[in-house]
Amino acid sequence: MNTYYLAIDIGASSGRHILGHIENGKLCLEEIYRFDNNIKNENGTLIWDIDSLFARVKAGIKKCREIGKIPKTIAIDTWGVDYVLLDENKKEILPAVSYRDGRTVESPKAVNNIISQAELYKRTGIQKQNFNTIYQLYADKQSGKLSKAKHFLMMPEYLSFKLTGEIRNEYTNATTTNLVNAENKQWDKEILDTLGIPYEIFCSLSLPGTVVGSFTERVKNEISFDSTVILCPSHDTASAVAACPVDGESVYISSGTWSLIGTENPVPVLTEKALEANFTNEGGVEYRFRFLKNIMGMWLFQNIRRNINKELTYDEMMSLAKTSTFTEKIDPNDNAFLAPENMIEAVRNYLGKPDLMLADVLSSVYHSLAESYKKATEEIEDISGKEIKAIHIVGGGSKDKYLNKLTAEYTGKKVYTGLMEATATGNILSQIMYNKKITLIEAREIIKRTFDIKEAE
Repeated sequence: MNTYYLAIDIGASSGRHILGHIENGKLCLEEIYRFDNNIKNENGTLIWDIDSLFARVKAGIKKCREIGKIPKTIAIDTWGVDYVLLDENKKEILPAVSYRDGRTVESPKAVNNIISQAELYKRTGIQKQNFNTIYQLYADKQSGKLSKAKHFLMMPEYLSFKLTGEIRNEYTNATTTNLVNAENKQWDKEILDTLGIPYEIFCSLSLPGTVVGSFTERVKNEISFDSTVILCPSHDTASAVAACPVDGESVYISSGTWSLIGTENPVPVLTEKALEANFTNEGGVEYRFRFLKNIMGMWLFQNIRRNINKELTYDEMMSLAKTSTFTEKIDPNDNAFLAPENMIEAVRNYLGKPDLMLADVLSSVYHSLAESYKKATEEIEDISGKEIKAIHIVGGGSKDKYLNKLTAEYTGKKVYTGLMEATATGNILSQIMYNKKITLIEAREIIKRTFDIKEAE
């Protein structure tokens, strides 16, 4: 009889429930539920509909009962930096604001006047981004919202809490906050105290593989079975990297709404060079460090497709881009592309070409992303001293053959693909590691046996 593990993998644009089990030494995956996850504009504030999100989480779990495959364990991963605050009665302090909201525009400057960016990086090793949790919490402090808070839960922790009633803070996602000390791997009390953010709202950090709890009676009655919720690497990129068969001579690109490009290190890199290049040292499984850079990825294409009312598929957009010889480039990480009303117009305005054809807009984005991967790879080689020979592209974006081809051309490296549901796979791997008491190295051997990882054409 098979032992099933359920990964609930939620990105900034969609979520999916994927069941996994081991058969003949290989990992078998089955998607049983998928749903959209979109930011809502509520009175000018960009928020997450957390009630709808939790309803979707439960709906996907119910599918397990319907198909007769009850998971032994369940784990949830999501994007980073966002959170839900609870009051003294463990009730939500709404709204749950999205990282794409503009409320933190002035926060970095205010925080920098208290703690310099150099000091923050020295302590946390996290790259500066205006939406980092540290700046969101500081904005909450200034608005008075933080004064009512007694508990802090990042998005996957909040959803796990709703299932179990238990409160945990997980290490890998916590590192995205810019509030975790890179050396002792716990919340940095000195930073919190200096900024006036109450240390008491945080729990001691738990590692992937920690049990959160069983379903509450209410959830159990609604779903009609019980299961054990555990912590996976709850930051989606941490789960994706856990599944990626990287070594000392390769980098990964976790390609989704964001493109996360980096390497895996045993210790954080906290040098001035790393700070200047805006690299981050996020936590991984077994206290490995994900030395990486965030680059705006498929978000650009997602929004362009939305602008044309989805009249073209992604494959048709790719084919259209290939007809263009236009290669002028944008900076994918410019704030102009964070949450524009119209991405096509944002690209045209950035390039100063208001009449640019759609094919040329798409071509510009393709070449810009490939060039940004090239630059990041060179920076990794320079800062880490590694000689990079290969790039593993994982995640949904790895289906884009044209971007894979351009990445190989721009970087001059071998590009490997074949692991599309990397995040859900890493989520399930962490559950297998917990249940079978195996190491990450052993778990990655399962990946090598299971997936057809080959050089991109």
